[in-house]
Amino acid sequence: MGRSVSEQVSHWARLGRELERSPGVSVARVHAVLAGERSYDDLNSSEQAFVRSAWDEQIADRLANLDLAAHFEAQGHSWAEIAADGSLRIVESAKR
Repeated sequence: MGRSVSEQVSHWARLGRELERSPGVSVARVHAVLAGERSYDDLNSSEQAFVRSAWDEQIADRLANLDLAAHFEAQGHSWAEIAADGSLRIVESAKR
């Protein structure tokens, strides 16, 4: 995502304050869904919006740290990627 640790803490603190101020939003219910202890469908639309926002953050963080080339290399697999000139390039693992 590109945020520093302090920026990330500030972001989640701001989100927490918004959550606590929102009428009809149960922090406990939102937390339970994010922890996988409750169904998303049990939440009202405001609570669902907070959950979707948290999920978007989690997905962005995972994508920012995703390195499939390193994963494929570690497994000994080759992979395809787009070269700088736009052509398809097959990369062979050094482990093969």
